[in-house]
Formats: sequence, C-alpha cells, structure tokens
Amino acid sequence: MSWLFSSKGNRPLAPLTSLQQQKQRQIESLKACHSSIAEIQKDVEYRLPITIKNLTININILLPPQFPQEKPLISVYPPIRHHLVDKQGVNVTCPIVNNFTMHSDLGKIVQSLLDEFWKNPPTVAPNSGSFPYLSGITVIRNQGDAASFPFLPSYPTQESNRSVPEPVPGIYSTSKAAAPSCGLITELPIPVPTSEVGINGFTYKMPELPDTFPELAEFSVSQLSEMVEQDDFLLEQFINLPQLKQIITDKEDLVKNIEELARKNLQLEPILEAKRQMLLEKYELLTQMKGSFEKKLQRQHELSESCSLSALQARLKVAAHEAEEESDSIAENFLEGKTEIDDFLNIFMEKRTSCHSRRAKEEKLQQAISLHSQYHAPL
Repeated sequence: MSWLFSSKGNRPLAPLTSLQQQKQRQIESLKACHSSIAEIQKDVEYRLPITIKNLTININILLPPQFPQEKPLISVYPPIRHHLVDKQGVNVTCPIVNNFTMHSDLGKIVQSLLDEFWKNPPTVAPNSGSFPYLSGITVIRNQGDAASFPFLPSYPTQESNRSVPEPVPGIYSTSKAAAPSCGLITELPIPVPTSEVGINGFTYKMPELPDTFPELAEFSVSQLSEMVEQDDFLLEQFINLPQLKQIITDKEDLVKNIEELARKNLQLEPILEAKRQMLLEKYELLTQMKGSFEKKLQRQHELSESCSLSALQARLKVAAHEAEEESDSIAENFLEGKTEIDDFLNIFMEKRTSCHSRRAKEEKLQQAISLHSQYHAPL
C-alpha cells in the first residue's frame, strides 16, 4: 500500500480539460488586473480590498464549478449604494457581469468595475447587515444560485411562520417573573455583560453580589412577603444597592474616557490624512520607478542578447558569406571584361581578405564557445 502514498509515482498527471484551461486563463487574468487580489479558496473564491475616499470595500469574486461556462458571482461588502449593485447593495448586477460568456475577460471586467467605482464613488448603505462571508465562503442570498455551488453548506431559510419548540420543564428551570414597568427603569444604565470577555480588548468585571442583605434581616417573613408585592419598594432597594451605584459610576467613567479618546482621534485625523497622502504619493512614485526599471531591464536584456557570443558568431558568419559573394561577383565581372585589371586586383584582394579574416574570427569564436560550454552553462 505504500505506493498509494508515494510522492514519486511514475503515473503522469491527467491533462487539463479545455474548460479547466479556460478557467485558469480567466484566473490568471483576474490576478493580473490588480496586485492586491487575495486567494481565499483556490480556483473558487478571490477577494479584492479597495479604498475609495476613506471607504474600504471588499470585492468578492466567487467562481462556480462550471466557470467560465457559468458567470461568476461578484459581491461587495459592506453593502453600498451604487448603480452597479442591486437594491440590497451586495451583489453586482451590471450588464458586463450579467452578460458574461466564455470569451469574456474576467480581469478586464473587474478592472472596469474599479474604474467605475473611482469615477462614481459609492456610499455605505444604511442598516448594513453582518459580514456576509462565513469561513471564507460567501453566503448565497438567492436560493436559485445555491444549486450552482454544491461545495457550499446549505443555509436554512428563515420562515416567519415556523414553530418554536416549547421548553421542557425540569428541576433546572430558570423562569422568572417579568420586570415591573416603572418609569425609573429607563433611567438605569445599559446592562453590562458579566463575562470577562470584552470587545476590542476591553474587559469589565461585574461587582460581586452579596449572598445576604443585612438591612432586610430585621423584617419578618410576613413583612417580606408584603414587600415582594410592592414594586416601588423593590425598585428603591435595587437602585440603592452599592453594586448598582458602582456600575453607574463605572459607566460614567467609561463614557468620559471614550469621549476623551474620540477627541484625541479627531486631533490625529489631519496627521493621519497627511501620512495617507504621503503614502499615496510614494506609491505613485514607486509605480513610476518600477515601470522605468522594467523598461531598462528589458532594454538591458535585449542588448545582452545582441552582444552574446552566439549572436556575434552568427553575425560574423553572415558577414563572411556576404564578403565571399561580393568577391565572386567582382571575379565574374573581370572575366566578362567589365573591370580593369588594376581595379580588379585592389577590390578583389580587399574583399577576399575581409572574407578570410571574418571566417578566422568566426572559427576562433566557435572554439571559445566550445571551451566555455565545458565549464559553464550554455550561452
């Protein structure tokens, strides 16, 4: 069984089908259109983050199994308001995407979307929902599209008339009476989670609640029973708890700290904008320098190819052949009586000498190439 797991099998890989080759060409075109494209799932999902006027948008490209016979699903997050997307502000429904065919260029389509976003900047849609990507896979919003993606887990639809199972009564039942409807309830602070897991690195620990209340120890059972039915009394006792007062104080301190941090952030905004503009200028300069470097590198490669030993040898061979043909033509003219003997000797000897000199140089260069190839890579 070791041959099943051997990485050095002699069996060749199956050749790519025509559809797979076209899909690979489309993916290469997509990657070439922008350097920031990230591969979420190979040959399935790709994501491109862009920033337009301080608004960062993620363009998600999902390729169905029969792509490019089927059109790709292009969506954006967060939901935006733009004429290229649907009413929900998520799926791109412009004609260049809807009319996608096997002969379309996915890279050019995405580039045209970017150009249109730059010309007409989008705005964030109100009431944006949660992040539509689950474990690197986009949630298919239209049920008709789900059949085209069998590799995605099914997502249950939400029905308004579905039944909710009733809780099973038991010894661990934690049902409590409803809170009293009193005007003072709205003045209480927002409930603080008892868990120490915070948001954005912030943690808050609730004050410990006492097991007993000494101020209630003087009352009898009948008096306590009457107090339970008095909502105003219970609410007063609840508001006077030191733990609640501590929570209110902590809330006010947090609000002050947040406001102070917001002021500091506003003061740093011009500096951040200046740094961002400087970064954009540096990036533009880098792009220009990269283009200039690539042109010079191409020119250097062309010059190197033209001055290589094999190229020089080919030129010497051609030049020697041309000199030999010219000398033969001069000799024929002399035999036909078209050239004087003195002119013939001067011109003929000059061409013959040039021909033999070039052939000698070509032979020496061939020897040098043969000697060089024994100790170095081929030229």
